[in-house]
Amino acid sequence: MTSLNDKNIILSIIKEAVSKGSRKSKICELVNIPIRTVQRWEISTNDNRQYRNYIPKNKLSPLERQRVIDICCSKRFVDKSPKEIVPILAEEGIYIASEATIYRILREERMMSYRENTKFPTKRYKPKELKATGTNQVWSWDITYLRTKIKGLFYYLYLFMDVWSRKIVAWDIFEEQSSENAKDIITKIDSNIDLRGIYLHSDNGSPMKGATFLNTLQWLGIIPSFSRPSCSNDNPFSESLFKTLKYKINYPKTFNNIDEVKKWMERFVNWYNNEHRHSGIQYVTPNQRHTGLDKSILEKRKLTYKKAMDKNPERWSKKITRKWNWESIEILNPETKNEKYNRRQIA
Repeated sequence: MTSLNDKNIILSIIKEAVSKGSRKSKICELVNIPIRTVQRWEISTNDNRQYRNYIPKNKLSPLERQRVIDICCSKRFVDKSPKEIVPILAEEGIYIASEATIYRILREERMMSYRENTKFPTKRYKPKELKATGTNQVWSWDITYLRTKIKGLFYYLYLFMDVWSRKIVAWDIFEEQSSENAKDIITKIDSNIDLRGIYLHSDNGSPMKGATFLNTLQWLGIIPSFSRPSCSNDNPFSESLFKTLKYKINYPKTFNNIDEVKKWMERFVNWYNNEHRHSGIQYVTPNQRHTGLDKSILEKRKLTYKKAMDKNPERWSKKITRKWNWESIEILNPETKNEKYNRRQIA
């Protein structure tokens, strides 16, 4: 239990370090004291709570602990993990501690680094948060496999969508994946659409990051954005669209030829854009939201519900109706509160 004098000394050291620009949380980590404890001490140093001085029976002695460190740092085991060290020693009739205990000791001694001559893992950061307040601001695209009658042979569907309205703005089908195919689609998009400044989000596939496609995006003024490797959650709008496509009742499991695929896709795109009531945009169609008709539709729904409540108020216990609110913002990869806080601290 820390004495009152020790607390005052620690608090004075922390206060001096903070006054010189250090972060309190980092200082607490350095002296191995939780920041909540320091905050409690700052409020009142008269902490008279009683603590139980309990030492576990299975706790390693200082000599046993040092033996674990010496063995892990020995020339024989310096490049091996505790999961390898323990069984090797067990074969020789030696037991020093469990894997979990060895890992804990190495963490406490700040020795949990790579124990093999391998490349350190690359730090992967979450993609930048992209906000859309209207059409043609943020697009998402991806490629999915479409099965054929021949096992192992696929057609590849390239699909571009507007995140704000969910409308499919471009698509095509090919027999192979390449950045050349993606370039052909993006250059054939309606000339009435101003592509400059649009964020185009995708995963890390080779067609998405090919030099041909990226050069075309730069030439058109489109800003590329990429997901983290093997993280489908970073591109949820396209993934959701592919699920809608492949779980549609009349979706054939396999196709005979590429013409058959294109005819089916034409029907699907027409249905999706003009008939499909999308749950993410208050059950209006993507085309209604893309053209701005959704505002008047939602207002009509509000009016209908209000009339229904006025007619039978006893059926509406909370005196409120369903919220048919028009959403003005769509966010791709929204930041959490912790991510926003960390970004502010770095800045």
